[in-house]
Amino acid sequence: MKAFVFPGQGAQFPGMGKDLYDNNADARALFDRANDILGFDITSIMFDGTADELKQTRVTQPAVFLHSVALALSLGDRFQPDMVGGHSLGEFSALVAAGALSFDDGLRLVSSRAQAMQKACEAQPSTMAAIIGLDDESVERVCAEVNAEVGICIPANYNNPGQLVISGTVEAINEACTRLKAAGAKRALPLAVGGAFHSPLMQPAKDELQAAIEATEFLTPKCPVYQNVDGKAHTEPAEIKQNLIAQLTASVRWTQEVQAMLAAGATEFTECGPGKALQGMIAKIAKGIEGITIQAATDL
Repeated sequence: MKAFVFPGQGAQFPGMGKDLYDNNADARALFDRANDILGFDITSIMFDGTADELKQTRVTQPAVFLHSVALALSLGDRFQPDMVGGHSLGEFSALVAAGALSFDDGLRLVSSRAQAMQKACEAQPSTMAAIIGLDDESVERVCAEVNAEVGICIPANYNNPGQLVISGTVEAINEACTRLKAAGAKRALPLAVGGAFHSPLMQPAKDELQAAIEATEFLTPKCPVYQNVDGKAHTEPAEIKQNLIAQLTASVRWTQEVQAMLAAGATEFTECGPGKALQGMIAKIAKGIEGITIQAATDL
């Protein structure tokens, strides 16, 4: 069975999507439409902008979404997923690709999400860190201690066994990194992000996005969509909406999501979008499973 998966923020790179725009008429139409919907030339930033310009949250999220969806839809009849999933932002790409959301509505929601998250990041200094080489239970225990004693610190992204990203206030994350290294983590790496994604510090963004999601029409997807908040398959539009709202302050349970796909019969994972980050994670979760990456026009 075929699983299609979609990357999140951080997968972007300068020049992303230009070959697709130049060589695929269907994709070109989506790129041009995105410029109209967003009210600025996101394609100019994607194709010719610098890495610093591209990493602004208000640009990054729509750019990764646009690139990912354009690739999937450019496959035409060859896009026949048995299941889909996405990492954080990638969940929106998965929902559009699976027909649960229109492209226009998906892009508008992603743009609203990006702007709301940017505001939440600016409201309070916060950060994230990747913890490498320590079991999830140990990371969870230290996070709970720091959360009680110092400030907000929670497990945010369960990326694969031995890699868990934590999120919270700057002071709490710095303290957690010190304690986690003492507990045996091979590395505790602060991430160059604008704030504490997937933590309670995103509550203002969640409140802002909730109204937009609730006002948007969601349809039954053509295949099960595996969602981050519980790692399980969903097809009911009302459930999908609530999980999408909860996602902003909840942990991304990517390890559990991939495991659930495997249990449902996934034998092939195709990553649609910039980069190969998800394939690296999947390889550590699903030993021996075939991985395919589609990130350029030539891959189609």
